[in-house]
Amino acid sequence: MNYILFDGSARRQLLPFTFTRPVADIRVGILTIREKWERLLITTTSTVTEDYLSQKWPMVEMPENIMINASYLPTPEFLAQIEDLKADQAIFHGDEIVAFFTIEDQEVDFDNFTQLELQGDVFHLGNTWDIFSKNGEAIAADFDLITKNRHSEPIPTSNNVLSSQNIFIEKGAKVEFSTLNASEGPIYIGADAEVMEGSMIRGPFALCENSVLKMGSKIYGPTTVGPFSKVGGEVNNSVIFAYSNKGHDGFLGNSVIGEWCNLGADTNNSNLKNNYAEVRLWDYESEGFARTGLQFCGLMMGDHSKCGINTMFNTGTVIGVSANIFGSGFPRNFVPSFSWGGSSGMTTYKTIKAFEVAEVVMKRRNIEFTNDDKAILEQVFDETKKWRKD
Repeated sequence: MNYILFDGSARRQLLPFTFTRPVADIRVGILTIREKWERLLITTTSTVTEDYLSQKWPMVEMPENIMINASYLPTPEFLAQIEDLKADQAIFHGDEIVAFFTIEDQEVDFDNFTQLELQGDVFHLGNTWDIFSKNGEAIAADFDLITKNRHSEPIPTSNNVLSSQNIFIEKGAKVEFSTLNASEGPIYIGADAEVMEGSMIRGPFALCENSVLKMGSKIYGPTTVGPFSKVGGEVNNSVIFAYSNKGHDGFLGNSVIGEWCNLGADTNNSNLKNNYAEVRLWDYESEGFARTGLQFCGLMMGDHSKCGINTMFNTGTVIGVSANIFGSGFPRNFVPSFSWGGSSGMTTYKTIKAFEVAEVVMKRRNIEFTNDDKAILEQVFDETKKWRKD
């Protein structure tokens, strides 16, 4: 069977992260959504996404296909329903299409399908803040999936350890002279990752492959550090995607940081309003600030964005793609993509300059900044110009 992951209606609610990737490639827990499905289905997947992303993430259609809404994560009941789907059957969650069986070039009319209701527990990303607020559940599920019938590398005796049965260390990882407390949730240390001396970790926590936790880091779960990222200071209930750096002291809480981001030394974000009120967050769909239902909500930063040393972010701040923020004071709690500046004012960050930086940053990790990458960022630049003011 050929499986295709499609963005679904939640795509707009997951901006700015879906400006530069399909929904399927959002990381929550240890793995991306795509990686979860591919491990469970034991096959590769392709994608239906926005046209400008399709060159990098093309759809592969075959005579028989099952389409899966990527904002719905696999659960045992959902997986069983997927594997049992037959021609002209579709799975719904309320009015939302979750999965359906289709043949090549079929004109889909769900009125002619047998409509099934999604069974069991539902794990759905409907908003950006779900990425951190549901991260503990996702880490636990991924931990079980990755470690099933496998044995951890030995935990070095220099560490202080609680609940060692909930700790898994992959081959090549380094963990010395640190505190690992997995009594409240699992701790996963990926291949060739390093936890430097003096770090204090309270699970659930995932340090993905080739990532580094700097000396003296203080990590409160549920937190994920994506592949090839570097993190230091204090982090609480946050998800950091791949290739991003928060290498120094400073607080990051209840936040999501995209790929290729860099937070300058002593960057801090607020995750709680002084009056303890509900946090409102910029909504790209309504073009206003929407209620989150959360008392704790920090920073949402899109890919390729960066901030200078001593940057301060207000509670519930949304930063778009490829923004560069610096200077004293608090920037506004919505910073459009390709913005340059800070609290004293913003100008447009020209693509030619942004591309120069992206190319240098990615080359340092031996990754090419391709023409597809440029085309995606050019589309984001055009799509978001209405929110920038020069």
